[in-house]
Amino acid sequence: METLVREDVMEGGAATADDRRTIRWSSVFAGALAAGAMSFILIGFGVAIGLGVSSASPTWRDASAALALLSGLYLIIQAIISFGFGGYIAGRTTRPAPALATIEDDGERRDGLHGLTSWALAVLAGAALLALLGASAVDRSPMRSSASNSSAAEPLLSYELDKLFRAPRRAPNVDLREARAEAGRILMTSSSHSGVTTDDRTYLVQQVAALTGLAAPDSEKRVDALIAESRTAINRARRNSIIVAFSIAAATLIGAAVAWAAAVAGGRHRDGEPLPNWMASSNRFHRSPRAMPVP
Repeated sequence: METLVREDVMEGGAATADDRRTIRWSSVFAGALAAGAMSFILIGFGVAIGLGVSSASPTWRDASAALALLSGLYLIIQAIISFGFGGYIAGRTTRPAPALATIEDDGERRDGLHGLTSWALAVLAGAALLALLGASAVDRSPMRSSASNSSAAEPLLSYELDKLFRAPRRAPNVDLREARAEAGRILMTSSSHSGVTTDDRTYLVQQVAALTGLAAPDSEKRVDALIAESRTAINRARRNSIIVAFSIAAATLIGAAVAWAAAVAGGRHRDGEPLPNWMASSNRFHRSPRAMPVP
């Protein structure tokens, strides 16, 4: 009889040890799906608000730094909510920690790993979806059909290129695609350390005078004005891109910590236990004076 009991205990200990090392992938997928769905909803609200308050100019190049900072802050907030929700689902639905755990906080680590794994799965799925959408957009872009007549500056400086070659009358057989592409590549150098060279500026003046019929002084004024506007547009686009990219990285990193903490909280609620000390300690500073013990 004693032998049977020992065998049962040993078998139970082996089973719990295996459970302790195993990740419950159904809980991980549930948490990742919950995080992705919540993120999609919050980003949808953010896009709707952004479309309402932002400018309708090409590529939103005149967006202020404040709007970029607010957009980055919203990305961080939605990451906290989304990954917190997904981590909580992953921790709440996973299998409880084994009773024969040799480490005191083994259950907390196990739940946290489930939340962290669901965070990683949601991030990778979102990155793959964005990559597919980006590749599809590039394949359907009309610029891809003619590489010789396209320029990387066309999406960013399309308005400046329109102003550069604007003319009241133009010959019907004039094709501006090659001239726009070449001028766009020159204007892109306006934000470099050396700026537009003298030869490139002279060439642009000649092109504008030939294609628009303007006099040489007027062509020079237009070229100088458009070079300055292009430099401003490129610098603003670069600044906003840096802010948004940094906000995305920060939101993703913060989301990992939030997913871990939320999964631990979900596991505690699943087991009917109070929150751990490192999570409950912050609430001590918010207690009312009536709740404090009287010495």
